[in-house]
Amino acid sequence: MQPKQRQRLDQTQRWAFSQLFGLARRNPFIISRWVLRWVLVGIVGGLLAALYWNILELLTHALQKLPPWGMLLIMPLAGLIVGLVIHFLGNPGEIGVIIDNIHFRSGRLDINKNPAMILASLVGISAGGSAGPEAPLVQVTGSFGTWVSDRLKLQGEDVRNMSLAGMAAGFTALFGAPLGGAVFALEILHHQYVVEYYQALMPAIVSSCASYLVFALITHLGIAPTWYFPQYSLESINDIWFAILFGMIGALAGWIFMGIFHGCDRLFARIPGPIYLRTALAGLGLGILAFSLPLTRYFGHDQLAVIVATSFSGVFLLGLALGKMAAIGVTVTGGWPGGFIIPLFFIGACLGKAIAVFIPGINPSLSMICVMAAINAAVTRTPISTTLLLSKLTNFAPLTPILFASLLGFFFAPKVPLITSQIKSQGNT
Repeated sequence: MQPKQRQRLDQTQRWAFSQLFGLARRNPFIISRWVLRWVLVGIVGGLLAALYWNILELLTHALQKLPPWGMLLIMPLAGLIVGLVIHFLGNPGEIGVIIDNIHFRSGRLDINKNPAMILASLVGISAGGSAGPEAPLVQVTGSFGTWVSDRLKLQGEDVRNMSLAGMAAGFTALFGAPLGGAVFALEILHHQYVVEYYQALMPAIVSSCASYLVFALITHLGIAPTWYFPQYSLESINDIWFAILFGMIGALAGWIFMGIFHGCDRLFARIPGPIYLRTALAGLGLGILAFSLPLTRYFGHDQLAVIVATSFSGVFLLGLALGKMAAIGVTVTGGWPGGFIIPLFFIGACLGKAIAVFIPGINPSLSMICVMAAINAAVTRTPISTTLLLSKLTNFAPLTPILFASLLGFFFAPKVPLITSQIKSQGNT
């Protein structure tokens, strides 16, 4: 029996190879066409992201010129505008809605939600909301991937792959890390499987590379590290033990953040009336927070650099971390569109630097980056991409401490994720 089985196996292999090479002979450019499609999604995604970023920068710089007390007026007004946009154009949703669409709508992202998402997020982020542009960018670039698949009359997994390629282009434009952005687009889709829809990995990477080149050429961002931390080199196994400790601290911070977030959600759920009432009240709360703790204003892209370069007391840093947690909760649950990845990095940097202040001899770069990794992995459930992103964003060469901290944050996170749409019902695709 064994020779016959071997013979049937050989025949099957020969048939498979003959079909493969026959397909290549009939259409030698079939692979190239797919690559060109992914590149197209990445190029347009990079262009859209660069346009969005430049408009956001102009608006932000204009509003930053207001006196400190001006934020008590401008932020409630911005909240009112955000609410009116959502009231008249529809609620664009958050990253959770995008994940739901990837799981349950065959990967189709609704391009009709883009006007509301773009307008509301530009107003909210430029006014000083503690939510970043990752959700708007991913919605816009991901929906373009869906639009391309519709024009090409694609079906099934091909549609999902194109949407994921667009999402990866958006993440990469923001973070300036093609591999990290591509993996993040897949890893954030599930709270447990780490990387799902692995067949979309190559489309995501190709699209990310194209997006990175276009975005960097236009904005000149993403080439150098985003934040310059003090130099660090891994020379002792003790640093790995410290990374594990910092990872546990970051995981605990993730629990605290999620508790504050859910508390804000319950508070705003009790406010009756139209959406613009809730967003305006959220703006008032954010204005008061920003007036009391100015570094809680905005999503942390520039403010994190201040934390790295400036000496603060440990008590102030702890208070700032708690204030930022509250600011993120008020922003997102109050109806202002945006994401919380970079704001979470800001919280981690505050806590990590506080550790270095309280315990002399601790390397501040190691403590800050490890806590940043752990809290983000705990909240977003993305340990692998968090490691890749932080290595690029901070120019922190040793991956091992970041990986250990990220894994600790991931495994010690609450059972139910903050982004509940990451829990996909078995059997649904």
